[in-house]
Amino acid sequence: MEHTVKKRPNDILLQSKDLYDYILKTSVYPREAAPLKQLRDATANHPLYFFGTAPDAGQLIAMLLKLTNAKKTIEIGVYTGYSLLLTALTIPEDGQITAIDVNRETYEIGLPIIQNAGVEHKINFFQSEALPVLDKLLEDGENDGSFDFAFVDADKGNYWNYHERLMKLVKVGGLLVYDNTLWGGTVALPEEAVLESKRVGREFTIQFNKLISEDPRIEVSHASVGDGITSCRRIS
Repeated sequence: MEHTVKKRPNDILLQSKDLYDYILKTSVYPREAAPLKQLRDATANHPLYFFGTAPDAGQLIAMLLKLTNAKKTIEIGVYTGYSLLLTALTIPEDGQITAIDVNRETYEIGLPIIQNAGVEHKINFFQSEALPVLDKLLEDGENDGSFDFAFVDADKGNYWNYHERLMKLVKVGGLLVYDNTLWGGTVALPEEAVLESKRVGREFTIQFNKLISEDPRIEVSHASVGDGITSCRRIS
């Protein structure tokens, strides 16, 4: 028997752009580190500027990194490096990030800002498809369960493939965080109401969300922050 969900007056508050702007102006932008703002500004005129991590999502990621005392992390999908810089600023001085992206050109947009922030030494950047790098890490054996934290913002069709590998690389008690898991809100719309250009990504996202919700190896929190952030704590 299906449960009937009654809407409450505050169920759809974040459909208000004014409210989202309020959150940014009140709680996010005043605490955003200067290098992060510089990188966000440097990305603003790029044709794919919307690929960047939303600053409110970044604020949540920084909190999760601190709560888990993350030191060794992995990031799949870098773009210009907002979330990468955020992580590098947050983890300890001797922390390390394995960063993977097929496009070094976009990474180099943010690289001067990363260098000026004095955190480039924490980053090991791989220009590559992610799966070969993940498989190589797993082949080495010593990387099993060695990562504290993973962040994924890449091709949605491979999210579950990434998840299966990261579940071996991230330690029990570690976090795996996935971006864009609401896909512009289209996951809750009928297919015919969605722009054709967004339908494939919508379907991949719906499938991934279903698989994640059924995965007994993790605890899950799906938050309507940015374009949807799903945090998974590995429990086995």
